[in-house]
Amino acid sequence: MTQVSGAFKRDANNIPITEDGLITTKEITFSGSAATVNEPLFHITGAVEVRGLWGVVTTVIGANHTAASWRLNDQTAQVYITAIGGVDLSGDAAGSVLVKKGLVAAAAIELTNAAGVVSEPTTLQTMFHSPFVVVKKTGAVTDIEYHYATTDEPTSGAMQFFVRWLPISEDGAIEAV
Repeated sequence: MTQVSGAFKRDANNIPITEDGLITTKEITFSGSAATVNEPLFHITGAVEVRGLWGVVTTVIGANHTAASWRLNDQTAQVYITAIGGVDLSGDAAGSVLVKKGLVAAAAIELTNAAGVVSEPTTLQTMFHSPFVVVKKTGAVTDIEYHYATTDEPTSGAMQFFVRWLPISEDGAIEAV
């Protein structure tokens, strides 16, 4: 079931106004042990436009949490949504944020709360998040996954992930795994 954020603007009947997208969330507690890990976050149905993809650290992340990125997995092919090399989130404190901000060739952006931080679109961008379209593979489970590597045995920490989306096809939807 899709979760609708209470933060949406609402009409006179208290119905969420969702022209900027619905928000689905998933919480993950990291438990990878000296491995590369791919955590399924969201199932894709039909075709959807993703208008924002981000994660917020809820429990400090372990010392060796590297190559943080997102990918699409149709159980046969894995297509990266952000650069495969990813970003190092080792030791990030609760409140730090990971954002898909650029094109697929760019790494996700780490906004650590170790000091005040401001991140904004470049002069060539029209919005902060980098939107993209995903389509479910016919006859296969298709997921957006969070990818990371760790040398800890096991790693630690937790994040809450968010995806803001709109359906493109009649059956287009995203739900937490």
